[in-house]
Amino acid sequence: MKFEVDERGYYGQFGGAYIPEMLYPNIEQLRDNYLKIIYEPEFQAEFNDLLKNYVGRPTPLYLAKRLSEKYRATIYLKREDLCHTGAHKINNTIGQILVAKRLGKKKIIAETGAGQHGVATATVCALMGMECIVYMGKLDMDRQRPNVERMRILGTKVVPALSGNMTLKDATNEAMRHWINHPTDTHYIIGSVVGPHPYPDMVARFQSVISEEIKKQLQEEIGNPYPDYVFACVGGGSNAAGAFYHFLNDEHVQLIGVEAAGKGVDSGESAATTALGKPGVLHGSKTLLMQTEDGQVVEPYSISAGLDYPGIGPLHAHLFDVGRVQFVSATDDEAMNAGIELSRLEGIIPAIETAHAIAALDKIELSAEDVVVINLSGRGDKDLETYIRWGKY
Repeated sequence: MKFEVDERGYYGQFGGAYIPEMLYPNIEQLRDNYLKIIYEPEFQAEFNDLLKNYVGRPTPLYLAKRLSEKYRATIYLKREDLCHTGAHKINNTIGQILVAKRLGKKKIIAETGAGQHGVATATVCALMGMECIVYMGKLDMDRQRPNVERMRILGTKVVPALSGNMTLKDATNEAMRHWINHPTDTHYIIGSVVGPHPYPDMVARFQSVISEEIKKQLQEEIGNPYPDYVFACVGGGSNAAGAFYHFLNDEHVQLIGVEAAGKGVDSGESAATTALGKPGVLHGSKTLLMQTEDGQVVEPYSISAGLDYPGIGPLHAHLFDVGRVQFVSATDDEAMNAGIELSRLEGIIPAIETAHAIAALDKIELSAEDVVVINLSGRGDKDLETYIRWGKY
């Protein structure tokens, strides 16, 4: 089965580039050049040097002994939370800003939900001396205040999105509008495997360093590069795409994507796209999204700002469609309880997004022989206020 994007930008029936005419030259320029750029030796040398000496890669693959004892399996945590800026997002922003420079762009825009992609974008813009504007939903700005201030300290202008429910979807809409009005000098660093082709493929390639490292590290640890399971949370899905990437063609590795069930899949306050979604077009690509009978996007809900999105990337839609990834979901309370559990068993406070992946350990029947890798996509510093407000610890 084929999991790579085709020449038209599709994964099976999902993908493509559904864009306004004004954006066509931008997307065309990117599509025609991105592979040529990212595989030229000079780009690879600069990218890999920054991943090593700036981001802090490779991130450890940590054997979580007490978590393993509880779930009676061998559980490793891929420590993306130890990346500079506190999450996997920096892998992609480093790659994209190097692409933007080579395309002659002078300004950067981005969207952010949990704020981690915004901080990662602001960070690389400061590093490269480029002007940066980040769009963020007003609700997310309120619940992720430390990340807003980090972006401002780094010299980035943070613009609130005031439409819809003022979360990630709305920030993405505003960023797209900005790009339509500034198409020649600006590059849009999309933070997930969403958007028009080539973004889903480009972001997945930059994040694939995660699974590349997992294979090498498992080979060193257990003499076998293949785990039995890889778990990752899925909002748009960039950390999951990176964690799954080099295992997609290895059918014996079971891939588990964990979505946000919010207050319950059928509660009307959820972001469990594979359970609730239908094919449609969102932010420039055909994918699965939550929508009404007449095609209006349903407002998503999750306690985690990074999973509060009404769709998933087209690669994940395809992986769900063909059954390559098993998608499950975790409610707010299940995720929060899992976050506290990891904190107390391993001394690691995870991002609430990541806590959804930990919560899925209760949903999959594991055996004593199973080797499990959970992509620990981010650290919980940004979520302390949410943990405090939840208060059940």
